[in-house]
Parts: sequence; C-alpha cells; structure tokens
Amino acid sequence: MDTKELLKKVRKIEIKTRRLSDHIFGGEYHSTFKGRGMTFSEVRQYQFGDDVRNIDWNVTARYNEPFVKVFEEERELTMMLMVDVSGSEMFGTSQQFKNEVVTEIAATLSFSATQNNDKIGLILFSDQIELYIPPKKGRSHVLRIIRELIEFKPESKQTNLAEALKFMQNVMKKKAIVFVLSDFIADDYHQTMKIVSRKHDVTGIRIFDKREETIPNLGVVQMQDGETGELMLVNTASKKLRNNYNKFYHQKVAYYKESFTKSGAGAIDCRVDESYVKKLLGYFKRRG
Repeated sequence: MDTKELLKKVRKIEIKTRRLSDHIFGGEYHSTFKGRGMTFSEVRQYQFGDDVRNIDWNVTARYNEPFVKVFEEERELTMMLMVDVSGSEMFGTSQQFKNEVVTEIAATLSFSATQNNDKIGLILFSDQIELYIPPKKGRSHVLRIIRELIEFKPESKQTNLAEALKFMQNVMKKKAIVFVLSDFIADDYHQTMKIVSRKHDVTGIRIFDKREETIPNLGVVQMQDGETGELMLVNTASKKLRNNYNKFYHQKVAYYKESFTKSGAGAIDCRVDESYVKKLLGYFKRRG
C-alpha cells in the first residue's frame, strides 16, 4: 500500500470513528471508566447544604468565616489496546474482514479516550509481541495507532494471548483500562487473565464472522488454516466432522467467556455484519 492510499484510509477511518466518539461514546466512556479518585481543587465560602466534613479549618480561622475544600475527580487514565494480529484475523465473508472491524473499534475507543484527555497505548500480538507503542495523548498519536493497525505485517500468524497479557502486565505499572480485541481462538490464558484483572480494568471484545460458527455441507473442499498456513482437503459432507468442528468452536467461545467473566473482566461479542456501535454503547451503559 503506497503512502497516498494509506493516508486516505486513515482519514476515512478517522472521520467515521471520530464522529462516533464525539456524538455517542465520549460521555459514555467518561461515565463508565472513572478516574483514580478525588483530588483537591480549591477552597470556597461555605454554602448551605455543604458537607461540614469538608470545612477547611485553617482558612476558616484565618478569615473568621467558614470555607470548604472543593474536590474534583482525578480524571486522567491510560487505555491500552491489545490487538490480535494472528492469521485468523484476516478472515471475512461479509462486507469486512475481522481485522478491519477491529481497526474501527480500536479507533473509536482511542478517540473517546482522547476526548477525556487519557493516554492510549497499543500492543499488537500474535504468539509473540509484534509491536508495542507506549501510551501517549493526542490526535497525532491516535492516527499513528490507526496507521499501524491498517498496514502492520506480523512476523507470525499464530496466537498466544497469555504471553501478550503477561507483557502488558509488565509494562503497565499503574492500573489501566485494557481492551483485548481478538477472535479468542486461543488456549491456556484463564489463569493469566485472573492475575491481570486484579490490577487492570479489562474488557474482551470478540470479533467473529458467522461463517466461522459452523461448516456448511459443501462436499470435498480445499481449506487453509489461517494460522499455520496448512492446506488440506476437507470432506464437509461428513456430519461427524461438522459436529466436531462445531463443538471445538463453541468450546473456544465458552472458554473465552468463562475466563473473562470469572476474572471480573467484561466480555463483548461482536459479529462483523452487526453494529459494533450498539454493542459498545450497550456495554458502556450497563457498566456506567
């Protein structure tokens, strides 16, 4: 992809997702994800109804009339986007590939965080850490994140979510809002999720295509494993094969939901042909 085409794509995503974050998600994001507590702002004269526990006795004694301390929410937070860039994310049978929907969701969340003056960081992972962008503020930083999501070419096509979570835990010393965007066709991350969720506010966003849920009866067809690249002939007429695949797929989905919900994390399911706007908005409102 040449530079002109890339910038055009970035701009298109910015216009769409910034409009969403401005008009829909900004306020919901703010009310959902709270700051680290209350910090002292100023003192003012006591007014009827003020909490007497907030009286500043030193200032009151100095001016011989009551003054109270005013506190405001310590708003600044850090959002970390953890994005799965393994081979299975390049799948799609509707209008968009999974990775394209992931890019839009990540951009919408980033602009929502920017509206609240929060920092945004990015981790792209496969079975290794492909890219780490430390958290920063500002529009230019968000645009860099969008560019990476559009054009980044991972070294590996396989997935290891547990290692990605461990990496995030090591680099993020303070509590962060963490969104993990993946299809969650992965294993052995339940225990790591429990550890990470004790410190961070984690939400999993599962992006999937309806054609992944079941294998249709198409006879003998050639298929390719998105993560290993292996080509194989598959007899989709076999009911046993279709049932086994269906069982395998739903076990992965159940493992994802159990791992996140039992760890106290949030979990969102988003099919590529459905509105991610409704899914995110509903999630924010439930949590707000």
